Amino acid sequence: MNIVSWNVNGIRAVMKKDFAQQLDELNADMLLIQETKAQDDQVREALFGVGDYELYCTSAEKKGYSGTAILSRHKAVDVRYGIGVPEHDTEGRVVTLEMPDFYVVNVYVPNSSSEMKRLPYRKTWDAAFLKFLKDLESHKPIVVGGDFNVAHQPIDLARPKENYNKTSGYTQDEIDGFESFLAQGWVDTYRFKHPEEVKYSFWNARFGARERNVGWRIDYFLVSDSLKSSVSEADILNNITGSDHCPVTLGLAL
Repeated sequence: MNIVSWNVNGIRAVMKKDFAQQLDELNADMLLIQETKAQDDQVREALFGVGDYELYCTSAEKKGYSGTAILSRHKAVDVRYGIGVPEHDTEGRVVTLEMPDFYVVNVYVPNSSSEMKRLPYRKTWDAAFLKFLKDLESHKPIVVGGDFNVAHQPIDLARPKENYNKTSGYTQDEIDGFESFLAQGWVDTYRFKHPEEVKYSFWNARFGARERNVGWRIDYFLVSDSLKSSVSEADILNNITGSDHCPVTLGLAL
């Protein structure tokens, strides 16, 4: 199974940038999309006729903000939107598909925002999302992919010293939040397959950051430890443009 995750930074915008052709080339069994920036009906309209997929999507109450979707060639046994906590479920950040043998969770983790204004909220969100994943895993193994809005280690961003505890996405609180997922036994699949490789999935749209490869690895696939042996591939497709993020991939030999 080939699963791809991509923060598209606006589904309607990316559809104008060869997204349909890129989707064909990706040949994904599932595509996890973050930051649709559209309401559900607008997402369906934008993706109408694109590939042979089932579409599952959820949107934020605030229009033009956040939003997640999954395109899947496999019909889900069940689907859940959100994490069951009203405080956190108004921004359309989580779609979960129950498959016969495991769950697939698509997540767009809140950004702590400029000057870390949302960092206290981000910490409560991390804790609530962790509980949600633990509850899921008590039933079946999980695959969780998406934009986690954090670089885990110095290898995961171009300028760690300059950004540590000064920039959203690389504060100790955010790193600790991500560590809490790994402490439960979930595996960072890219780092599992590529322990020393430097590759980024996000570049600031300003200052020519992508051209200079001044980037961040903030998009991940985590899997339950019981699925670790099934991970056949994990990659970051930084040659694919159309967003300030690029797709990340997970191959599962099931």
